[in-house]
Amino acid sequence: TRSLQITSTEQSMFEKAQGEKVTLPCTFVLSEEDEGPLDIEWVIIPADNQKKDQTIIVYSVDRIYNHYYTPMTGRVQFASLDPRSGDGSLDILNLKSADTGTYQCKVKKAPGVQSQKIQLVVLVKPARTKCSIEGSQEIGKDVVLKCKSQEGSPLLSYDWRRASGTLELPTTSMQNRDTGELLLKNASQDYSGTYNCVVSNRVGTDECSIRLNVTPPINTAGIIAGAVIGILLGLSLLALLVFCCCKKHRDKKYEKEVHHDIREDVPPPKSRSSTARSYIGSNRSSLGSMSPSNMEGYTKTPYSQVPSEDFERTPGQNQTFAPSKVAAPNLSRMGAVPVMIPAQSKDGSIV
Repeated sequence: TRSLQITSTEQSMFEKAQGEKVTLPCTFVLSEEDEGPLDIEWVIIPADNQKKDQTIIVYSVDRIYNHYYTPMTGRVQFASLDPRSGDGSLDILNLKSADTGTYQCKVKKAPGVQSQKIQLVVLVKPARTKCSIEGSQEIGKDVVLKCKSQEGSPLLSYDWRRASGTLELPTTSMQNRDTGELLLKNASQDYSGTYNCVVSNRVGTDECSIRLNVTPPINTAGIIAGAVIGILLGLSLLALLVFCCCKKHRDKKYEKEVHHDIREDVPPPKSRSSTARSYIGSNRSSLGSMSPSNMEGYTKTPYSQVPSEDFERTPGQNQTFAPSKVAAPNLSRMGAVPVMIPAQSKDGSIV
């Protein structure tokens, strides 16, 4: 007597890349003795035997139930629209690394019952690979080219290639395919060029590139001398700036002190014009007291010879008037009263 049998037993291990789709097979054949309702169930068997199996999707009594496992909601479905045709395979869309595990397909149609286990491994392709250079890029130095993929399931394999020049790695190079390091010993200018690193695993590849430029040794003494000269010039400019600022500050302070020292109650100094007016006024008063007879002996002082403000007459000094040849004015016509003033003759006697 033949009962229900699962026929998809050829492959029990699947490896897929993250983001792809996988179909886990589960085909079966019914017998005439299987008369009960058809039930198809997919579960995940946890790695820990202490935990229960997690149901993913169920076909029962011509209905599909796929809301059991939240992490796969909307990503699981039966491969056939009608599982009663003998195809209960499972499609998992947009694979994630967390989907890795052991899956089991159970088919039951009483009295027949069969099951099958399938191992699924979700691998991550290499991604975000970066290249870098370690060491001095000078002639005669050892240079290390590094390559590292930020993502990717193990095992990762690194392979350095030269993208310019001879397209072959230098003869002194040493490559580590597990760590992604390329050692270039005793570098020369011929080593200059572009290098590519290709990283791969079982589901994909990624790469990066970097430019190596081997140059002659740097003149360290010249750089130090230039730096010292630059620092000295900078200090000189700074000192000049500080000096100018201080000088400007002192000038402003001096102007302010001079301005405050000027007192408003101090009278202004006498001018020459006021001194001249006082001198002329004193002479006119003297003329008014002279008589016509004495006017002849008076010599008029010209205005151009008016003494300055600083002129001071010493005590006991008498002014001697020379006789004038100009006739005295008629004071009687002017209404003035004549006054007799003694005059001094040349020999010193009073007249």
